[in-house]
Order: sequence, then structure tokens, then C-alpha cells
Amino acid sequence: MQKPERRPAAPEFSSGPCAKRPGWSAEALSAAALGRSHRAAIGKAKLKDVIDRSRKLLGMPEGWVLGIVPGSDTGAVEMAMWSLLGQRPVDVLAWESFGSGWVTDITKQLKLKDVRVIEAGYGELPDLSKVDPAHDVVFTWNGTTSGVCVPNGDWIAGDREGLTICDATSAAFAMDLDWDKLDAVTWSWQKVLGGEAAHGMLALGPRAIERLESYTPPWPMPKLFRMTKSGKLNEGIFKGETINTPSMLAVEDAIDALGWAESVGGLKGLITRCRGNLAALESWVADSDWASFLAQDPAIRSHTSVCLAISDPWFAGLSADQQKDVPKKLSKLLEDEGVAYDINGYRDAPPGLRIWCGATVATSDVEALTPWLDWAYATVKADFQKAAA
Repeated sequence: MQKPERRPAAPEFSSGPCAKRPGWSAEALSAAALGRSHRAAIGKAKLKDVIDRSRKLLGMPEGWVLGIVPGSDTGAVEMAMWSLLGQRPVDVLAWESFGSGWVTDITKQLKLKDVRVIEAGYGELPDLSKVDPAHDVVFTWNGTTSGVCVPNGDWIAGDREGLTICDATSAAFAMDLDWDKLDAVTWSWQKVLGGEAAHGMLALGPRAIERLESYTPPWPMPKLFRMTKSGKLNEGIFKGETINTPSMLAVEDAIDALGWAESVGGLKGLITRCRGNLAALESWVADSDWASFLAQDPAIRSHTSVCLAISDPWFAGLSADQQKDVPKKLSKLLEDEGVAYDINGYRDAPPGLRIWCGATVATSDVEALTPWLDWAYATVKADFQKAAA
């Protein structure tokens, strides 16, 4: 098969850190408050700017607070779990690697006893009707490593007694989050906004705040996780007074990303861009003789972290090790060509590809990528067949 002529203008299809916004350059960071204290007026103002603009873009309701916390999305989720869990039984939903990671934290680190793990395999959702509204529930809105997302928040009871703790790192700014059904929500800058790593965002609703102020977990609380003072919410955390020293360069980059998001139509515009990228892949998959979606049900298919499976009967006849090698070699081939970077599927997922389709990716680049996917697959398959002959 002949190499395609047209190449993506931006070959960054990694699922995290993700592509920078279109037109980005280091000049966008020229106003960064470098060499200044993050506790100085300028530092606090910039941190608060990220918080306020994020709240507005996401349509966060009144009564919610939003803070910048250490450790990226992982730190934000663990901060929520360590601070909020333990009062009630817990349901943990897991259908990919990050959800499974929260299961490990809850059962082996916090060592909670009254825990139900509700699981499904890669490409599927667990039975959401099994969630008990009297329990706290921990889940990912979008499974980054499986390409499967919850379709909405309808499965969460409006009159629930437990809290919902939602890891929304590859859903925030790309999907409509049902804030009325959520109590604690986390994400990071390096996903849909294309920002830099290390910083997480933690949003708490009124019910989560009430839990913080009325319940003290029985385990030691690391300093980085402490959100209360004298039994009351430490409001400074949610006004830009971060728990540890943030990178003001990364903060400036987040400000730039939020400004770009506003310029493309806010949340609605970001969602439209993501859906357009998925639609481009769906059109290609519909005609493909070798690729399919890991998430076969369109209702639960992610439009940010899109995971592709290999459905070619030839591939099914390979050994498990050979199957792992095919997408690895395909990804390396495209990286060497400067066409697509970091698109091999997640190490724990079934062998396949993972293509980031978040808002910072141009649909024209997704369209330019698909003929290269066909070329790379045909090339790798021919190499395998030649070696086996």
C-alpha cells in the first residue's frame, strides 16, 4: 500500500499529556509570574483566575467550591477519597485501569471493609443500577484507557444519602457533567485543555462540604490532603491559596488554555470539537476491514480517549505476544514517520490503539491520520506474514 501524501499538521494524539491548543507557542507564557511567590498578590490573582474561569466554563452551580491541588488528577481523587470516605459503605465502579486503581486504594490502602466492587471488562460499563444510593460511590466519568464513558447521570439518585466522587479528568471540558448528581469532582489541566501536568482540580459540592465538616476519618491525614481547619472547610484552598507550591509557568499555561476555550464557544464549543473528531473516526471505522471500536455501543463511547480494537480475522489467529506487538509496531512506524505520537493502547487494555480526540485536536488532523492508520496496519501485517512464510 502506498504511503499517503497528506499528513496531520499536529501529530500529537497522546491521551495525556495531550495536544496543546491550536496555535500554541511558548510566547503564550510570557506573562507568567516567574520568580514571584504564589502567595504574592499577582500569584494569588492568577490562581484565582484559573479557578473562576474554570467554574464559569463548566457551569458549576452556586454553593460549590473549586481548588487547585497537588498531584494532578490522581492527587485530587485521593485527596477526596482520604477525606470523605469511611462514614458509609462504598460502591466502587471499575471498567478500566484507573477505576481499578481506586479499588486498590480503597480496599488495600484505606482498608475499608464495607466495599462493593462493581466491575465490567474493557469496552463495557458495569451494571449502574446496582449502585446503592445509601452508599458512597467512586467512579470515573470517562474511562481513559477503555474509551468507555457513562452516558449521563440518570443512574445516580437525586435523593441519594451517599456521596458521589467522580474522577472526571478526561471528561471535564468535553462532556456535560450532571452537577446535581455529583458531590466531588476531579480533573487535571493536561487532558482536554492541553495544559501541563502536576496540578489537579478538586470541586466540592454542598453535600461533600457538609461531610468534611461533620466527619473525621479514623486514619492519619497527610498534610497535602487536609481540607479543614478546626472542623471547618479551609476556604483559602478554594480561593487560590494552594496547599503546596504550584508552578506559575503551568498556571500561566492553564490561563492561556482557558482563554482559548472561551474563544471557541466555551463548553458547548469544546464538546462540539470533540464530537467532530469522534465522528471522523466513526466514518473511517465504518468502512474499515480491520479496525473497530473497543466500546461497541455508541451510547457509552468516549469522544475524547477513543480506543480502537483490531477486528481482522488474521489478527485473531496470532499468539497473545504477537497481538501485543502489532499495535506497538504500528505506533512506532507512525511515530518514525512523524504522523502520530503515542497512540499504542494502554498496557493493561486489550491490544489496540488509543487516539486522543479532545478539543485541542483538529478534526482535519484526525481525517489526515486515518489513511496512515490503514497504511501502517497493512505494512505491519505484511511484515508479519513475510516473517511467518
